[in-house]
Amino acid sequence: MAKEPVAVTIDRVTRIYKNVKGRADVVAVDDASFVVKPGELVTLLGPSGCGKTTTLRMIAGFDLPTKGTIRIGGEDVSSLPPNKRDTATVFQSYGLFPHMNVAENVGYGLRIRKVARAEIDERVKRALALTGLADYAERSPGRLSGGQQQRVALSRSLVVEPGVLLLDEPLSNLDALLREQMRVEIRRIQKSLGITAIYVTHDRVEAMSLSDRVIVMKDGRIRQIGSPSGIYERPDTVFVAGFVGKVAFFPVEVASTDGETCACTLRGKTVQAGSRAPDVARGKPAVLMARPESLRIGAPDEGVVDGTVRQNVYLGSSIESFVETEYGELLVQIDDPAGKRIAAEGDRVSVSFNEAQVRVLPASAE
Repeated sequence: MAKEPVAVTIDRVTRIYKNVKGRADVVAVDDASFVVKPGELVTLLGPSGCGKTTTLRMIAGFDLPTKGTIRIGGEDVSSLPPNKRDTATVFQSYGLFPHMNVAENVGYGLRIRKVARAEIDERVKRALALTGLADYAERSPGRLSGGQQQRVALSRSLVVEPGVLLLDEPLSNLDALLREQMRVEIRRIQKSLGITAIYVTHDRVEAMSLSDRVIVMKDGRIRQIGSPSGIYERPDTVFVAGFVGKVAFFPVEVASTDGETCACTLRGKTVQAGSRAPDVARGKPAVLMARPESLRIGAPDEGVVDGTVRQNVYLGSSIESFVETEYGELLVQIDDPAGKRIAAEGDRVSVSFNEAQVRVLPASAE
């Protein structure tokens, strides 16, 4: 259904909002640069106010950059209006017309483009089949569930066969189970069409499960770009590490570096970290980051940090143990707990690291 996939290039784009009341100007996006490859799904991830939605709006043409260039398929579209760009946007709100049935809602964009009626019918039929709504063409939006309404909104964007599909937090109005189902559907549809897509969310699970690559933003600036596994396992800053997943931080002294690895000391004990961020060096303040799955519980004085088990949470395939230590509460993930000895709540224990899975980062909160 989609056209040949195209690339999207953001080249040193800045968006400044002038404050007319005499206050300081707001820099919503600050010197952002990245390239989305043809057929790739890239997610802009970050907290509220980080600039991700503004970036998407500039790609769509709803907002214009103060500086920089936006190219779609090699064409400079920086100053073009939305209807002159080869994009379609799926918004957070469904925006369906209540007086139209599903097929009429999906075909609306084609009608205003004055596409022939026979072609509209055929393209609407294909779009509804793609999103699993073939049997709902005559139904009114008010008789659909939230997930079905979001599928209609997605169909409406796909039916115009855009070069680039833009999705602005499209699942935030759905409950947890529907979000999970729709994540799978959106990824399936995007992969089957091979369409270039840019997705905006503040939900790390959405970003990790949907994306070919993730762009993490904070305060209008891009902090890191990488694959979901790369961002999760090899963050470059404390902010990125904490934003994309559960993590514990330990202040350490860097003893030596050897390529990607790093030897450091924690409470007089040596830890050989499997990787380090580029800015980590001997003599600079540093922290050791450890994900819950990289921590191990053992007998007191056996590991690096001693503590007390405060709570065990059974999750079926794993148990989350919360251990109170001098570094605060640590979350330890115990996979496949059947047959394993699990320390009881109130037990004194120690925590050690799977050294291949921990990483040393600069101590700065940024």
